[in-house]
Amino acid sequence: MTVRVLIADDEALVRRGFDLILSAEVDIEVAGEASDGEGAISEAGRLRPDVVLMDIRMPQLDGIEATRRIVEDGSGRVLIVTTFDDDQYVYDALRAGAAGFLLKNTPAEQLVEAIRVVASGDALLSPSITRRLIEDVARHRPKTGPRVDELETILTPRELDVLRLVARGLSNTEIARELVLSEATIKTHLGHVLMKLELRDRTQAAVLAYESGLVVPEGRA
Repeated sequence: MTVRVLIADDEALVRRGFDLILSAEVDIEVAGEASDGEGAISEAGRLRPDVVLMDIRMPQLDGIEATRRIVEDGSGRVLIVTTFDDDQYVYDALRAGAAGFLLKNTPAEQLVEAIRVVASGDALLSPSITRRLIEDVARHRPKTGPRVDELETILTPRELDVLRLVARGLSNTEIARELVLSEATIKTHLGHVLMKLELRDRTQAAVLAYESGLVVPEGRA
């Protein structure tokens, strides 16, 4: 199965670099390019790619709002590609529905693998860098969203356990092993968490877990 990718970045050299990397893969096709947020929305709607590689700082419309609109329209899963000093922007993009993020200096093989992961319907949360980013921003943001006591009235104790482990970056297989349950049961619990909290995917669930204070960033007293 071929994964169709839309590259959205305002720098032509970056788009060209991604194109060269992805065109070398037999199972990935570069479906198109966009140089700003508005173009990304338009091209995603027209091409319906499997994955949109999205820069954040772009003219006319930033990648955060473009991500939100693309996800809401269902015209592609979004993988943010940015520099590490964009951490606040990336955090907001994850809340907007991005399936994950990478740094622009990510090795080519990791970029390719990330695209495959996101195209498969999973969220790129397992790599420690994503978890560290969420933790780092959570340290400097006031708590928002439901409080822990509110989550406890919405979710069952087992669903809370699953949410905590999702926020720690564990896969369904790892969570099943940790809780001594089947992977199918974990998928059911996670589905209930997403439905009850009106979230799109496990990445947004992880963000909410940190925002609410259910999970405390490592190193925080």
